Amino acid sequence: MPHGWQGRTIVGLDVGGAHTKGALARDGRIEDVVQIATPLWQGLHHLDDALASVRQRFAATGSPAFAVTVTAELTDAFASRRDGISQLADRLAAALGPETIIYAGPKGFLPIADAADHVAAVASANWHATAALVGRTCPNALLVDIGSTTADLIPIVDARPAAQGYGDAERLASGELLYTGATRTFVMAIADRVPFAGRWQPLMNEYFASMADVRRITGELPEGVDQHATADGRGKSLAESRARLARMVGYDAADAREADWLRLAHYLGERQLGSLFDAASLVLSHGTVADDAPIVGAGIGDFLSRALAHRLGRRWISLAETIPVAPAAAPWAARAAPAVAVALLAGG
Repeated sequence: MPHGWQGRTIVGLDVGGAHTKGALARDGRIEDVVQIATPLWQGLHHLDDALASVRQRFAATGSPAFAVTVTAELTDAFASRRDGISQLADRLAAALGPETIIYAGPKGFLPIADAADHVAAVASANWHATAALVGRTCPNALLVDIGSTTADLIPIVDARPAAQGYGDAERLASGELLYTGATRTFVMAIADRVPFAGRWQPLMNEYFASMADVRRITGELPEGVDQHATADGRGKSLAESRARLARMVGYDAADAREADWLRLAHYLGERQLGSLFDAASLVLSHGTVADDAPIVGAGIGDFLSRALAHRLGRRWISLAETIPVAPAAAPWAARAAPAVAVALLAGG
């Protein structure tokens, strides 16, 4: 906890390449949460706009303190992670003030001005913040945070994050970071062929549809979580999602029944869940997570972590059940876990 921050109103921010999430904590309780689409690969002005929106939303609280964690340094708007951290830190300090602090994993919080001197600790450390928060109330657990693009599977042992890796490359190799998400993942990243019309049909290796389309067809996609444009720029109705999915197998939606597209969507959903099961099995094979430890689910894909817990034979708990949170803010508190985490960790 930073010196003098106990009892302050704190806004936690998780600044990603696709979304910026903000969480307002007052007296150690989450009262409001917001998520804003920020496609930084289209320009850093999206971050400026998101930060202005966050400040406006929480303006009634007076002058809150800001604690941030970032993953946006990975976007191709930057030449390198170091360049990304440096530019992001400058922009965040300008928008939020020099008192802003940034999360640096085991190092704790640092002044935003020092971020560029601690790139390895600061870069994509949001998963560590969430795990550190969960460890306060669930000392032994497997945190599964599934967002729009990625999934984090983090062992928590004796109240502390017990990941095998810290950086992205290490975490990819250990199964603790999986590039699959509830909305933005391309369908052709899930499978290269599917059972359709009585044969194995190859998928087109083109971005015609996303997993948001798949989960919309299966009825699993929560309201309001799909904030980015569709693959074809058209709408997000069931019919339009079927049309995009049909294109993946070389058909039009009218060439088959709605039941056929639903069956195909369920197959792709199961393939994605299977990749999560494989990753979780690898992580659990280290034997550090107790056999009776629960799965703590977070992210907009918490419906997937719930299904994963069932497959693994483990109890599932929403992150929102483990923290002080206003009932109205609970669903989004679980979905914006890293923003919630830095807000609560910074406040003590």
